[in-house]
Amino acid sequence: MGETMQIRTRGISTTVAALAAVAGIAVAAVPAAAATPASDTPRFLEPADLPPHPSSPWYAGAVTAGQPDPLPMCVGDALPSTTSHREYWTEYDTNAQQLTVEGRSEQWAKDFAALLRKDLAGCAKKLMQQDPDITATQKYYGRLNVEEGADVYGIHTASTWGSSDIGLFSVGRDGATVTVVRWGQMGTFQHAQVADFKATTVTAVNKLY
Repeated sequence: MGETMQIRTRGISTTVAALAAVAGIAVAAVPAAAATPASDTPRFLEPADLPPHPSSPWYAGAVTAGQPDPLPMCVGDALPSTTSHREYWTEYDTNAQQLTVEGRSEQWAKDFAALLRKDLAGCAKKLMQQDPDITATQKYYGRLNVEEGADVYGIHTASTWGSSDIGLFSVGRDGATVTVVRWGQMGTFQHAQVADFKATTVTAVNKLY
């Protein structure tokens, strides 16, 4: 069972774009054609690697150099300019994202992965500090034994205007490379495809090289 944390605080308003990182909002502006990474660069997830959607196939954009716009919530502020990312979406309210950073050394990557885990561990508290209209609850789903390890988190947000969104995040490392996988849709923890997302995370880390 995941460990649940719920904190209620008040603060400045966050942007709609930040909340869209948890909500299952389809990414319509991403190019449909996927680029093929060079053999000496980390490989990214394919649509078939994502948690299966009951009513739609997954689609993927190109592997793109640089930070995504908008930045994903909670982990976005830590992403360096050397980040590469890929967007995924379905025909409904579910989307996903993979972000990968090749570090300068294994120690750098280890420290960066620790920073991302810290940001995710404090995500619910930060969201509610930013926006008094948001209630956020999170769970830690444990560590996966793949390469140098991967950790899985769940974050649910509910707003005073009625939205309810569930997001799953993972941080994994293979040597000097760190990857983050994010999955999101409308719903609650009951709708989180945790087992499937863990399998996706294992695949993502294994596919890096």
